[in-house]
Amino acid sequence: MGEVAKTLVSLSGPSSVHGIIPAPLVRFEQNHDPSDPNSHTIDESIYGKTTVVKDMHTRKQMMAAEVVAGGPGGGFIALTGGYGTLEELMEVITWNQLGIHSMPIIVYNVEGYWDGLLSWIKNAVTSGFVSPGSAGILVEALDAEEVLTQLKEYQIADGRFDLSWEEK
Repeated sequence: MGEVAKTLVSLSGPSSVHGIIPAPLVRFEQNHDPSDPNSHTIDESIYGKTTVVKDMHTRKQMMAAEVVAGGPGGGFIALTGGYGTLEELMEVITWNQLGIHSMPIIVYNVEGYWDGLLSWIKNAVTSGFVSPGSAGILVEALDAEEVLTQLKEYQIADGRFDLSWEEK
């Protein structure tokens, strides 16, 4: 993620990146001195803004809120990644299905990385665990240009639940 952040900052400036990290993971980041828990510094001019939060739940909530607040043209884009990427991707898909947000969700499927997940979705639909109307919550892009196209042309899936999440 550091390389992605550096590239975005080099193209669009420090305000184009906001990294959000839970405090327990800070020790795995660059420029961290294990003998000084307050030593963690990230050069904002290179990596953009970084916010340290207490836990993963706070991180995910804050990231989602920023994406939703970004408005039209924004969305969730999953690059290649590990367990955390998959978990966060599935959460924003579920939130979309439940009507918590209506932002685009795209997997950038570089060299077929997400083929297994896309196959699983088709199988889940065929097996009756995901409604056909919900299958389109997640869309695939094969290159960067298609990511932008998918963000612009994203259609809200028919299978979303009509739920209200406003506090009463």
